[in-house]
Amino acid sequence: MSNLTLYRFTLSGHSHRAELFTSLLNLDVNMVDVALQNGAQKQDDFLNMNIFGQVPVLKHNDDVINDSNAILMYLAQKFDANRTWYPEDITVQAHIQRWLSVAAGLVASGPCSARLVTVFGAELDHQNAINIAHTLFKTTDAYLQNREYLVGTQPTIADIANFSYIAHAPEGGVSLEQYPNILRWLNNVRKLDGFIAMPETKAGLLA
Repeated sequence: MSNLTLYRFTLSGHSHRAELFTSLLNLDVNMVDVALQNGAQKQDDFLNMNIFGQVPVLKHNDDVINDSNAILMYLAQKFDANRTWYPEDITVQAHIQRWLSVAAGLVASGPCSARLVTVFGAELDHQNAINIAHTLFKTTDAYLQNREYLVGTQPTIADIANFSYIAHAPEGGVSLEQYPNILRWLNNVRKLDGFIAMPETKAGLLA
């Protein structure tokens, strides 16, 4: 078995993306918790793996991969022999990349940022993050009207990249009740073999 180690923070949606995908791929992974609250991610040994001092980081033999979306792409191409999670079709890859960009952009500035305020006490514009989240969710809910997944008819890394922070949007004060298609899509992901949930948190828990 390949030597896989994932450096994570269990309440990080970015970490959860990577951890969830390793579980869906049924990979044997050594999980290492990084104490973000103690600034462990800013120490030299961690910075040697990721110059930006962020989790997650994946080590596979001599490869060191950081950025959650990059980790998803790496794992999909390295360990999914059937190439269903990141198909070789260039057009499908382009559609997946669009949703990876959504995860890194609107999801990060919307539901992710809103949750950073309520759970971790981040000094961000909470109302602006909520507004971004709802704008994104209205568009995404309409897009999912006749779709089970974000790209094509099978789950891909696009779904994994966007799942964690959208599923936990209520922790940031962003209700999902008015988005039935998003709720259906979230449940489709939860039903996948190997699914593992990110721990739920309460507002102000770590602020």
